[in-house]
Amino acid sequence: MSGITPCLWFDGNAEEAAKFYVSVFPDSRVDAVHLAPSDYPAGKTGDVLVVEFTLMGQPFTGLNAGPQFRFNEAISFQLPVETQAEADRLTDALSAVPEAEQCGWVKDRFGVSWQIFPSELIKMIGDADRHRAKRAFDAMSQMKRIDFAAIERAADS
Repeated sequence: MSGITPCLWFDGNAEEAAKFYVSVFPDSRVDAVHLAPSDYPAGKTGDVLVVEFTLMGQPFTGLNAGPQFRFNEAISFQLPVETQAEADRLTDALSAVPEAEQCGWVKDRFGVSWQIFPSELIKMIGDADRHRAKRAFDAMSQMKRIDFAAIERAADS
């Protein structure tokens, strides 16, 4: 490993999560599955302990460490998208808690939060025309699922 690799703490389902994520994202793969060499607090010898996987070229590690800690919205992964179709595909694949959807944020079945947003949105909210930026931001802030066309209409109104 080199650089920074996010390590995600799972309660026994790191391999399932890695396989799911790999099925959702392009340029993704499970790189290695490591079994526990001995018993540990969250498992036994031979259980899956660590899963190394790559999502869209970014390395991750999944650690089966038990139920002590849960994911929350303090950490999320941003997914910039170019089209409404890609935003919809990712939202449909990842969102397992519809009531958690807000401004393109979704929570998956493992509790991990993802931010799905149009790449163009960052340019819009950073626009030199502060009124245009505010209109784009305000429109996005009212959405559960991102609607590219509605954000653009609001920005240009």
